[in-house]
Amino acid sequence: MYEDITLVCKDCGNEFVFTAGEQEFYAERGFQNQPQRCKACRDARKNAGKPQRELFTTTCAQCGKEAKVPFQPSNDRPVYCSECYAAMKQQ
Repeated sequence: MYEDITLVCKDCGNEFVFTAGEQEFYAERGFQNQPQRCKACRDARKNAGKPQRELFTTTCAQCGKEAKVPFQPSNDRPVYCSECYAAMKQQ
């Protein structure tokens, strides 16, 4: 029924594949037009208005490895790396 179609991105000019599965999805949702941008350009356009998330570097209170966290760490509470935090949540 549907076959893969190669399209050209209107932003970067690179070719991308509009797969049969994507075409079926578009048809189910009632979309009339084919996509005009590749996935990378769609993602860049979607995230263009969002502020960049600032990450802070600190030391894990349990293992001592460097950890990057999305908040300003304070000295009154311990901060854990992803692995140590996940291990603590499982206990």
